[in-house]
Amino acid sequence: MELTTRDIDRIIEMAWEDRTTFDAINFQFGLKEQEVIDLMRREMKPSSFRMWRARVQGRATKHQKKRNFDEGRFKCSRQRTISNNSISKR
Repeated sequence: MELTTRDIDRIIEMAWEDRTTFDAINFQFGLKEQEVIDLMRREMKPSSFRMWRARVQGRATKHQKKRNFDEGRFKCSRQRTISNNSISKR
């Protein structure tokens, strides 16, 4: 599968996100964890790659089976009061 520049940018963005699992990247783009690591190594500056690897290595949220929550996304406690891109009057 050939990845477009847009796909590569999105994969890098997803890889940096703490709560996006490698499984989600695999589901969306068909890349296994090692392939994502290889892509990050190839596309990023060496110092940025080392920083990313240190960040995700051993991080439970990057692996579906190691997560301590099953579904949903993080939701700010004030999120219900936000509407139309502005915080409602309290």
